[in-house]
Amino acid sequence: MSMQDDSRANAPGPGQPRAPGFRGRLRRFRPRTRPRYQGPSFNRLIPNILTMLGLCAGLTAIRFAMEARWEQAAALIVVAGAIDGLDGRLARLLKGTSRFGAEFDSLSDFLCFGVAPALTLYLWTMHEARGLGYAPCLLFAVCSALRLARFNASISDAPAVPLAGPPPKPAYAQSFFTGVPAPAGAGLALFPLFASLAFQEWNWTMLAGGMQHPVVCGVVLVLSGALMISTLPTWSFKNFKVPSELVLPLLLGVGVYVAVLLTEPWAALAAAGLIYGIMLPFSVRSYARLKREAEARLEPMVVSDQASRGDAA
Repeated sequence: MSMQDDSRANAPGPGQPRAPGFRGRLRRFRPRTRPRYQGPSFNRLIPNILTMLGLCAGLTAIRFAMEARWEQAAALIVVAGAIDGLDGRLARLLKGTSRFGAEFDSLSDFLCFGVAPALTLYLWTMHEARGLGYAPCLLFAVCSALRLARFNASISDAPAVPLAGPPPKPAYAQSFFTGVPAPAGAGLALFPLFASLAFQEWNWTMLAGGMQHPVVCGVVLVLSGALMISTLPTWSFKNFKVPSELVLPLLLGVGVYVAVLLTEPWAALAAAGLIYGIMLPFSVRSYARLKREAEARLEPMVVSDQASRGDAA
């Protein structure tokens, strides 16, 4: 019998499985390729997830305000402010910044720091003045929307819209906001609520009732809204450098503030609003000093440039 006849004899029948060949055996040891999915990585979605959590905190604050649970409503607005301070920095750290994230953050800020504080204060005390009490709350929410719209308009998208946004800021203005940011404006607006809750814990009922008066809250709301849409330069603390000799006192002060925040949270939050308000004039003075120094350095360069043009002519 020949080899060809032997292979035919060993071949499987019509109903029998076929033995794997050499290529089939190699295919078993070949690593399986996993399908590649198109889309951003999970790390770049973390800032948007944080923004979503802040939005949920603002919505829940509105619910607690409608149930007259003022402590929980104020605390959730503070939590939303803390989240808002983290998501942008985390997006830059993870290189996950996008136009969608900026727009989503602005919408979340409007609800958390424009609608939620105004509605909380209206339900807390401003409704007692009826229409006159509603006007400051409405004004504050409108000012918050205008500020966020101005911020969105200042975002430059060079590839799509070459002329979108104003020209870039000079170097000395990079560490300053234009006007009070929305989270800080919400904190200033909620100062009467923070102070009243602190006075109630200390049994200072007269001062607590005074802070709850609609006139006091209305004035604070109007001033806070005006500061948000103003062109007042305010520190952003992004590129803030601490002198080496002030590092230890700063750490000690932060530790003391955290201790007060844990023991007397409402007093600590009210004190933070006062401190921020006191810092505003110093921020304006610092901006003016940096502007004068920058203009003084640029003036000799402009004079020399004009002189060289005159010699060339």
